[in-house]
Amino acid sequence: MCKGLLGKKLGMTNLFTPEGKCLPVTVLQVGPCVVTQVKTIAADGYNALQLGFGEKKKSRVNKPLRGHFKKSGEGVFAFMREFSVDNPEGYQLGQEVTLDIFKVGEKIDITGRTKGRGFAGVVKRHGFHGGPDTHGCKSHRVPGSIGCSAWPSRVLKGKKMPGQYGNQKKTIKNLEIVDIRPEENLILLKGAIPGSRSGLIEIKKTKVGKKA
Repeated sequence: MCKGLLGKKLGMTNLFTPEGKCLPVTVLQVGPCVVTQVKTIAADGYNALQLGFGEKKKSRVNKPLRGHFKKSGEGVFAFMREFSVDNPEGYQLGQEVTLDIFKVGEKIDITGRTKGRGFAGVVKRHGFHGGPDTHGCKSHRVPGSIGCSAWPSRVLKGKKMPGQYGNQKKTIKNLEIVDIRPEENLILLKGAIPGSRSGLIEIKKTKVGKKA
């Protein structure tokens, strides 16, 4: 069985359980993904499926990629990712992989790219308290002293400083599937996930028994 799929984040809403409890859920459009390459231990050293997701105009795809996509059909895809698989012989080029590999109540891992905030200071980026607003303070949002005096007389590595905030790959583990709607290719997850609306996400089965 394939261990993951590609999809996109549609947004968040509320869902009421039969017990009357209101749950915050994230709605994901998952697949269908098309197998664009089958990798095996004999040929590539590991078992995996390369999946394509998202439509793209052929005019925006270069010749090498068009030739690669032609092996799996006439469609071209905006995104491609690899997912591990136990038995790659059970799949063939052009085959669609749908969200049938998941079930309600299952825990999964979600990987996405966080929203980019640009260059940010320490208050916004790291949650620094900042200086007082009165009594002659002239350092309201600055980081303050960053170095050491006599020893070691340098700025220590890893010091929290202003810089790029967001736009980073992030994984949230053990999110519960609340509902699956296969006719619409939708999965409803309990809680929030990284990324903006329509952002690409990777949905993977949780590795049970392996330390994070």
